[in-house]
Amino acid sequence: MSEQQSDKPVIGITIGDYNGIGPEVILKALEGNQLSKLCTPIIYGSLRVLNQYRNLLEMKDWNLHGIQKPEQVNHKLTNVITCWHDHQTEIEPGKITAEAGQGSFASLKRAVEDLKEGKIQALVTGPINKDNIQSEDFKFPGHTEFLAEAFGKDDALMFMVAGDLRVGVLTGHMPLQNVREHITAEKLAAKIEQILQSLKGDFGIKKPKLAVLGLNPHAGENGLLGSEEIEIIQPVIKQFKEKGHLVVGPFPADGFFAAGTYRQYDAVLAMYHDQGLIPFKTLAFNEGVNFTAGLSAVRTSPDHGTAYNIAGKNLAEPGSLLQALYLACDISRFRIFNADMEKNALISKPQPSESQHPAKSGGKQRFN
Repeated sequence: MSEQQSDKPVIGITIGDYNGIGPEVILKALEGNQLSKLCTPIIYGSLRVLNQYRNLLEMKDWNLHGIQKPEQVNHKLTNVITCWHDHQTEIEPGKITAEAGQGSFASLKRAVEDLKEGKIQALVTGPINKDNIQSEDFKFPGHTEFLAEAFGKDDALMFMVAGDLRVGVLTGHMPLQNVREHITAEKLAAKIEQILQSLKGDFGIKKPKLAVLGLNPHAGENGLLGSEEIEIIQPVIKQFKEKGHLVVGPFPADGFFAAGTYRQYDAVLAMYHDQGLIPFKTLAFNEGVNFTAGLSAVRTSPDHGTAYNIAGKNLAEPGSLLQALYLACDISRFRIFNADMEKNALISKPQPSESQHPAKSGGKQRFN
């Protein structure tokens, strides 16, 4: 461990596709070590690549600290672990290359190894290109599925968070034509349980209230436009209600968001990716965070992609990446707090109220 001992969480940040906006938003978020009082960052990627972007963005007065392993971390600086032989790596902002895809996977693989071993307390992943990262070692639709397998989970929850707005999806990265076959009572019940547990264990909400959307237009219109609501969704909701949980629905998705009904709930469960993410990103773009719930470790990510069209042009905003860092810190701290409470159950310690719990606000900035 470095000379500067600290109780701050050590947060790993993967560089993502280095020809996208990942390096830019990471550097802008961490410039001048401005988050050093909140956490100790380790960027997993390439010191050479980051220095090329630092020069491109005219951040020449700020130096990065290269290390080989987390034990060498300096808590006052922004640390970088180089994850591949980068002596000849040159950035090509806006260009899709196989090399950048290989680099994004090398960074992710190393960071996840350290996360599993407890060498970092949380992981924030930079945006990847889901095509050029594919290889014999990475055959997944995205980060969420890769992490679920890495941590031995059959499934993990893609939980989009922006302040008090939280949206989960029953089916994630899959073609729309495959969605229906994956909507089963078993999967729906498991996903609802994941959301309820995350709201309690990660966000400090003692009695969470969850809204469930329907699959079909107008939530099926009493079977006229589809039977999934009657045959699958309603019976599962009834089961949770009978157990005392505040699970309500199914709601027609369009009116639910248009009327602002989502504000009455702690979270919303959508049936498929775009049903949940289109309204979420409309309401919370540049503030949203993708949190992978249901894992033993904490992982967050900005809610945007590689944005090749503006890469290297000094136009990318770091807001979502900052929120991902804040949320990773908040949830990791809250999990540690809960673990300490369980170990010292006989010692009276005040638990933060919902209004005081930082993760409930999704980080430093609250979504309105």
